[in-house]
Amino acid sequence: MKYTTLPNTDIKVSKICLGTMTFGQQNTESEGHAQMDYALEKGVNFFDTAEMYSIPSREETYGSTEKIIGTWFKKTGKREEVVLASKIAGPNPNFGYMREKLDFSPASIQYALDNSLQRLQTDYLDVYQLHWPERKTNCFGQRGLKIQDDAWEDNFHEVLETLDGLVKVGKIKHVGVSNENPWGLMRFLEESKYHNLTRIKTIQNPYSLLNRLFENASAEVCLRENVGLLAYSPLAFGVLSGKFLTGESHPNARLSLFPQYARYSSANCTEATKLYQEIAHQHGLTLTEMALAFVQQQRFVTSSIIGATTMEQLKENIATIDVVLSSEILKEIDAVQAVIPDPAP
Repeated sequence: MKYTTLPNTDIKVSKICLGTMTFGQQNTESEGHAQMDYALEKGVNFFDTAEMYSIPSREETYGSTEKIIGTWFKKTGKREEVVLASKIAGPNPNFGYMREKLDFSPASIQYALDNSLQRLQTDYLDVYQLHWPERKTNCFGQRGLKIQDDAWEDNFHEVLETLDGLVKVGKIKHVGVSNENPWGLMRFLEESKYHNLTRIKTIQNPYSLLNRLFENASAEVCLRENVGLLAYSPLAFGVLSGKFLTGESHPNARLSLFPQYARYSSANCTEATKLYQEIAHQHGLTLTEMALAFVQQQRFVTSSIIGATTMEQLKENIATIDVVLSSEILKEIDAVQAVIPDPAP
């Protein structure tokens, strides 16, 4: 395994992070435990979860992933061997079953965190992340900014003050954001700088060969301000494994079970995936190896979050840590990006 440190900390984390959002729906408790056993054995010491997992979020499975991680901690006693990240869900009209208000008010943050800690059977989190901005801003599948009836009032200072208090009492060590844009990230960083409050250390956003929008502005913020990207969906819901190009049916794949997650299924995504697979095969790689290695090699990426529903997938994904892409391969990848740029916004 390869390691780095969370920016502005002394916490060592693996360059591959275990994503767990399938635990509780696509994966049973025993399967989730087996994945965590194997990942830790292979040197993956960084696990990511969220209060709203498993995905798709439903009332009957709300919090199921955190509960499965919690029973694994209780069974193995390995909490101290894991760098654990979780998230508080931001506003969504469909998730009213999570708590009375899906906002980042002090009461909501305290309530969500305490419930996550209880489910996870731990008394602290290494990283606590804001899963979505409270304000209306860019969303999946949308290019450009479209704000309608945004009643949000600026509360960056209050949110950081609340998180700062939780850091001081030891319930969380560090904080991060997720699905945030450059303006929001910089606002948090400026509030921290001028008011001596806890600093955002990570941002968890989508990043893959099919979606490199992070490079446009957010990457510069990360590099200049020393914030680490935790890149999620590096295989674009399995599309960048190449399995959907074979013509075979995959009834247990996420895109088959949950067709609403179709942002990587456009004609442009399919065409780009074919071109990327050709590059990989020409250089003796699988598409999975090339896709994950591409993400892991980016300077602004602290760790890439991999998720798997089978042990075979997990083993293949973790093994890609040893793959290094040559400058020739990277140039060929950029040539495809120039022709079909970011087909999955």
